[in-house]
Amino acid sequence: MMQRKSKSRPSQPLLKAVWRANIDDHPIGLAWSPDGKNLAVAGVSGPITLLDGGDGAVQRKLPGHALDTMAISWRKDSRLLASVGQDGKVRLWDVVTGTQTSEMAGGASWVERVAFSPVDDWLVSAAGRKLRLWNSSGELIREYPDANSTITDIKWRHDGKHFAVSAYNGVVLYDPTKAEPLRRFEWQGSTLTLEWSPDGKYIATGDQDSTVHFWIADTGQDLQMWGYETKVLELAWSFNSRYLATGGGTQVVIWDCSGKGPENTRPIMLEGHQRLIKHLAFQRRGMLLASGGNDGLLAIWKVKKKKTALLVDAVFKAPIASLAWSPDDRNLAVADESGTLSVAAVRRK
Repeated sequence: MMQRKSKSRPSQPLLKAVWRANIDDHPIGLAWSPDGKNLAVAGVSGPITLLDGGDGAVQRKLPGHALDTMAISWRKDSRLLASVGQDGKVRLWDVVTGTQTSEMAGGASWVERVAFSPVDDWLVSAAGRKLRLWNSSGELIREYPDANSTITDIKWRHDGKHFAVSAYNGVVLYDPTKAEPLRRFEWQGSTLTLEWSPDGKYIATGDQDSTVHFWIADTGQDLQMWGYETKVLELAWSFNSRYLATGGGTQVVIWDCSGKGPENTRPIMLEGHQRLIKHLAFQRRGMLLASGGNDGLLAIWKVKKKKTALLVDAVFKAPIASLAWSPDDRNLAVADESGTLSVAAVRRK
């Protein structure tokens, strides 16, 4: 990884390498444990590697899924990791012992999505049109009626009270304590990904038709932003819910959602990538935004309405596959498609 600095103020955050590892596989999932002690990396061929967040030492090698792992999710206590894959299974792993504690049928040949609640003992999985709710003992709590089309994403609201599911016809909201949906946000198009704003006001979606949708969660009112180069798969909210960063091209497009919202406003445009942006990640409690692209470029931006600046960039040998800030915002984990995993500290001179 070659690092470059911008030319301005000496107080800018810089990247300082902490450790590097290689999983010899294409990373399909990268996630810090909630306590920040471990980093889980799922390879597309199946195995899941658990590494020490401080020094990169391999803690466990989990077999994952024989027919490829698709997604991973940590339980809030950092003791249990959920994984899903192309073997049609949802698996729960005790990361301390490295043993599988539960194996559940996802309902279809491929299970593509899994998400633990951030606050309660709920786990949601999606396999094709099948949506299932579990507890962390692997017991099926509820199977919902089939979605109208393949489920493309699941995200919990930050307080854990509701979760949202996206598919071809828009977004559906659920309360895990109830069998029926709370609300349907219908739209005749293909929704690919979604993100709740941290304050729960907005649900943003990235869409197949090169647009971004904003839904007001309480009312169902929506607005649409267009003009992207390609379909939008990359969304990231700032911790204060003011900014939504989006991909869908070679520029990072940032919408200011303060006041009356982003409608009829001009977005902030961040230039620096030469090829399509693949991943975006805001700090959990700060205003630094990381972007990674098919050009192998990692960039870190300081996002402000009037003085947004590129602070540092680094070049990897392969396209960026995943980005993840540590829970304390001090470290940034970056995986490229060759399987190289780098963890760097964000410090000030």
